[in-house]
Amino acid sequence: MKHGSPYGTHRVVEPQDVLPQGAWKIDNAMEICDNEILIDVSALNVDAASFTQIKTEAGGDTGRISAIVRDIVGQRGKMHNPVTGSGGMLIGRVAAIGPKLVGKIDLKVGDRIATLVSLSLTPLRIDAVRAVHADKDQIEIDGQAILFETGLYAKLPDDIPEKVALAILDVAGAPAQTARLVRPGDTVVVVGGGGKSGTLCVYEAKKRAGPTGCVIGVSPFEKDCRRMSELGWVDHALRADATDAVAMMEAVSELTGGRMADVVINCVNIPNTEMGSILATKDGGKIYFFSMATSFTAAALGAEGVGKDVEMIVGNGYAKGHAVLALELLRESPALRHLFETLYV
Repeated sequence: MKHGSPYGTHRVVEPQDVLPQGAWKIDNAMEICDNEILIDVSALNVDAASFTQIKTEAGGDTGRISAIVRDIVGQRGKMHNPVTGSGGMLIGRVAAIGPKLVGKIDLKVGDRIATLVSLSLTPLRIDAVRAVHADKDQIEIDGQAILFETGLYAKLPDDIPEKVALAILDVAGAPAQTARLVRPGDTVVVVGGGGKSGTLCVYEAKKRAGPTGCVIGVSPFEKDCRRMSELGWVDHALRADATDAVAMMEAVSELTGGRMADVVINCVNIPNTEMGSILATKDGGKIYFFSMATSFTAAALGAEGVGKDVEMIVGNGYAKGHAVLALELLRESPALRHLFETLYV
């Protein structure tokens, strides 16, 4: 049995001398090295920006969505959308563990796990697509995947259904980063606050900002704003289109008396919301771009162009303890758990 790089570089097919995430194609043969984990995959949770692009290309047709996903994996050996550059994550059962890892990790064959590294770097083989849930960004499959030695994962808990855990772990980095950024008394704007990751950020922001803070959830859709208001975790449900930067700025200015936001969290799955987020932030404030639809060039040059001195944070989907924190949110809030069970599963 061969020994592989902890980072998976031995799986890179082209171009050479890059890591698996940056490669165009990786080797998805399912014979494991002595430091790899083989997973029998049951479902993929495709990144929201990626799934939105695929749905648009497919005209919403689930058969076409399935074909596009299978074509990407067939060409690249991984679910790495060439348009958005993003992937997602998966759930399944441990099928085999390389001997070099046995006893060094807290896994055994048969354990149910969710991978916490992107599908854009994960060797994946799809044998069959069993169902496409176009409104939930989920695809049920029969297939296998490889987790590298450095790959992150979470064992699925017994008290939370598998599909619910998949839905929340896919965006676990968002509430964890929100917890780091928001301080008592802060004014927080969550762009895309009515979506999956946005809802978690709104909930966590309300906890952290406290009674002296202010949380503003933003969505262009009336149904999202109504749901945000009904859940009660926002002080204001702002119906606004974040792609209209000036209108966004004016709306936030009106709600905050011109003070603007201490923290803006961008969770939308469409492009061109960078300037709306920047203009909604006060000088010295912070912006967390969780969305993979973000152009960081547009954000950096845009902030410079309007003279905004703001700290912009790349949407790293990983934060220590993020899986534990995200699952705990479902346990502490029956309303949040019900929302995920009914809307995202």
